Amino acid sequence: MGLILIVEHYNAYRNLQEPALIIAGCFVLVALTLSVFLICQHLRAYNNPAEQKWVVGVLLMVPIYATESIISLWNPNLSLACDILRNCYEAFALYSFGSYLIACLGGEPKVVQLLEADSNNEINKPLLEKQGRPDNQRGRLRNFIFRPSVLGRDLFIIEKFGIVQYMILKTLCAFLAVMLELFGVYGDGEFKWDRGYPYIAVVLNFSQMWALFCLVQFYNATHERLKSIKPLAKFLSFKAIVFATWWQGLGIAILSAYGVLPNSGKFETGLQDFLICIEMAIAAVAHMFVFSAKPYHFLPISDCGKISRQHGEVTMKIEDGKGKQAILEKRETQIEAPGTSVKESVQDIVVEGGQKVVKDVVLTLNQTINQAIEPMEKGMTKIQETFHQISVSSGDNKEADVKVEKHEEKLTGEGPDVLISEEDRIFVDEGSKA
Repeated sequence: MGLILIVEHYNAYRNLQEPALIIAGCFVLVALTLSVFLICQHLRAYNNPAEQKWVVGVLLMVPIYATESIISLWNPNLSLACDILRNCYEAFALYSFGSYLIACLGGEPKVVQLLEADSNNEINKPLLEKQGRPDNQRGRLRNFIFRPSVLGRDLFIIEKFGIVQYMILKTLCAFLAVMLELFGVYGDGEFKWDRGYPYIAVVLNFSQMWALFCLVQFYNATHERLKSIKPLAKFLSFKAIVFATWWQGLGIAILSAYGVLPNSGKFETGLQDFLICIEMAIAAVAHMFVFSAKPYHFLPISDCGKISRQHGEVTMKIEDGKGKQAILEKRETQIEAPGTSVKESVQDIVVEGGQKVVKDVVLTLNQTINQAIEPMEKGMTKIQETFHQISVSSGDNKEADVKVEKHEEKLTGEGPDVLISEEDRIFVDEGSKA
């Protein structure tokens, strides 16, 4: 019976694969054309490297997703490798979007300064005079959830850590999935406790939710200052891609596990890839309006790298019979914006962006290690202090001999003897008395 179902699912997949490839290929062609055109526009008008390097990182999400999905749909044997690469780039795209918001605010030092100013304003409000900035971890967590603007610099640190931790965990889980697949115990899309897929799915689910929540809280605290770039449309367009791919795949796996959809690995991955191809075409159209390169075609004078002026005079003789001369003046103002060639743009994205990513990953790992070591150091310090107190007290006991004598006083009356009191008397012999 099980063999018959497998054969039926395989035949159904083979019958649907060819038309699905044709339809998905058309959507992928639209997605690639629009995305490559928009990326080239940014590279040719690369006048704000601090922002545009991360914009290009976000825009590359569409062609990478579309290409990997159509390859996986064409050859199911490559589905796991394509899915792993797609997940790794998703983590980098989330990092790029967070870095883009920071760049729009003026860079990390400027962001910290702005957050600190907002925090001081919140703390100094009359209704909050008794609620200063919390010092304990519980207070920071409570304010991060309900009042993120109060945290100041800590909000920036939490946001940065939340995004980078997802990028690190996503990459590590991708390599772990490859190792488990080699040993035949990964079970992509199978909710079985002897497979690695459900455990990795749970870890990545919590990691992704925390990263997105950190990004949302950072947006809530800075959206007023980001009005010029219309952040809500950008945030929703990016978040829709992340949620659509992750939760869509998880939902397909759950429906297949409960028998709503055919319980076949090829069918699950094929359906996921087919839907992603369609969604990437829609995302490419949205990016043309949301991440347009038009704002970078014109720069304010304060942002220009170099301004040069040329002044020329030409003397002309007017033949009107009087021999008068006229002077024609010509003035040209040229704005030389840095980094407008495609080659320099690509080099800046790869080199400068790569160095920034490595720096943030190293800092996050160092902070994680320090936070893990700090409790251990405190515990070792307490243990050493305890042993020191014990050694000091034992030395004092050796210097002073303590004698305890119990003394009972009895009162004799007409009746039986009555015990009046019992007291302990302690005599300390310090060696001075015989």
